[in-house]
Amino acid sequence: MTQHFPTFRTNRRRFLAGATGIAGVLAMPSVLRAQTREMVVGGAASHRDWVETIVIPAFEAKHDCRVLFEGTRSLVNLEKMQQNADKPYLSVVQMDDPVMILADDAGLLEAVTQSDVPNMAELKDNTIHRDGAWVNYLQPFQAIAYNKDALPDGVASWEDLWSPSMAGRVVIPSLQNTEGVFPLFMAAALASGKPVREAQYDIDAGFKKLVELKPNILTIYTQMPQAFNLLETGEAWAIAGALSSFTMPRQAEGAPVGLAVPKEGAFASPSGVCIVKGGPHPELARAWVNDLLSPEIQSQIVGPTFSLPTNRSVAAPADLPQNIDVIAIDWAAVAQNRNSWVERWDREMAI
Repeated sequence: MTQHFPTFRTNRRRFLAGATGIAGVLAMPSVLRAQTREMVVGGAASHRDWVETIVIPAFEAKHDCRVLFEGTRSLVNLEKMQQNADKPYLSVVQMDDPVMILADDAGLLEAVTQSDVPNMAELKDNTIHRDGAWVNYLQPFQAIAYNKDALPDGVASWEDLWSPSMAGRVVIPSLQNTEGVFPLFMAAALASGKPVREAQYDIDAGFKKLVELKPNILTIYTQMPQAFNLLETGEAWAIAGALSSFTMPRQAEGAPVGLAVPKEGAFASPSGVCIVKGGPHPELARAWVNDLLSPEIQSQIVGPTFSLPTNRSVAAPADLPQNIDVIAIDWAAVAQNRNSWVERWDREMAI
């Protein structure tokens, strides 16, 4: 079969047009180099305001790039990382430590070092995890929220929750909630006489002590806003394990609530940041982590988040309790035992 190929005729005008096109193609690399780099950061939806008004503008100006923030829940961020593991589009993710453990176990995190992230040298103890798989940039803390009208002097000790005067006035979180482990661990410390750092492994003592609290329990919540409705109306007097970033804004808005840090201390509910393994722009990702740990950024975000800084050189906001003894939790042990603890909770803590 004879093949017929089309014939092409050229002329000076067509040749020059083609030459111009070729020149344009050859010039494209310089155009591409001039394009702004774009990085996607995942985080909590509740963090969007301070991330987009404080961190992103400073970062973009400093590093000549563009940052897109995707706000959602930590477990949703984990799902994104898992589903896109072969071709990640997220460069950095900010999540709670319990979810960080799952992400690291799945091999989704790229560890950072002090040479990559110099501000790691300024971090407090217990804020660098698994050899740099992730670090904490903030420490929202959890203690006891109380109704100021009912308890004008606050709550001096976690043991006060067991006082007969608190009958039917105490609210605690379900163990299905992350913060549900804090009353359990403190109960273990009170029952055993051990420091919480040791008592968190004595779960039998914790459950025994919590069962003794049942006459004082008004309800066990799974949604914190519901618990605060009870607290603000005065039906409840105290919420064990209440989060600073939830309590303090309500106080600032005029609700009759306060946040007590009892003599035994408060629990850290640390906010972590990690680099996604194989994610785009690793150099920008490392810079993002380093900037989040810097005194310049932390001094601006601790106030809006009602949190403690993790950089040693940054002071806690003036309107937060000072010199808080923050109790570190072994989240890996929690992850390993959580299901069995929840089953026991369902059996023993029904009210």
